Amino acid sequence: MTKVTAIIPAYDEEVTIGTVVSVVKASPFIQEVIVVSDGSSDRTGHVARAAGARVHELFPNSGKGEAMRFGVTQTDAPIVVFFDADLIGLNVDHIERLVAPVVDGACAMNVGLRDRGRWITSLTKHLPLISGERAMQRSVFEGVPGRFLHGFMIESALNYFCRSRGAVLCAVKLPGLTIRRKYQKVGILRAVLQYARMSYQIVKAMVVVRVAHIRKRL
Repeated sequence: MTKVTAIIPAYDEEVTIGTVVSVVKASPFIQEVIVVSDGSSDRTGHVARAAGARVHELFPNSGKGEAMRFGVTQTDAPIVVFFDADLIGLNVDHIERLVAPVVDGACAMNVGLRDRGRWITSLTKHLPLISGERAMQRSVFEGVPGRFLHGFMIESALNYFCRSRGAVLCAVKLPGLTIRRKYQKVGILRAVLQYARMSYQIVKAMVVVRVAHIRKRL
């Protein structure tokens, strides 16, 4: 069976990381689980190790994209699948839905759509795919220039790489899968500020990636 490695970038996610790792390890589609604790100040690394992951700790915090890239360098698997560390409701069926189409060769990258209710989830298939849950051929990740593999630019860059190369990009609904919200982690005021900053960065990333594509730099 084709080797598949799960990579989980994590920053201060001790509350959820243990469950995420345990579920991922339980999937017959996954042969290896790597957690990259990106400058965490809590027990993220300890909890992940206890759950059975191979853990790498980066200091200082370098951002999700850098953590993902580091994780890829730690495995030789031809297929990699990324999971956010703050997932709630993840199960082995979700993992099969996400990974199987890539293993079978039906698509080069498959992006998971979290459960946001019937109508919103259906709508997200027609919006930019920015979900952190995505399985892909290793060549897709390695084909994106390093300067695009940071911050919130990474998801947009991966999407555009597939589309510009004619590689099949798929999306699949993951019923019941949600995340631990920012306000649950840092409070409402800080969460609003973080959401605003994140939204700005996502829009900026989309523009940068589109311009790079037009200029044939991606």
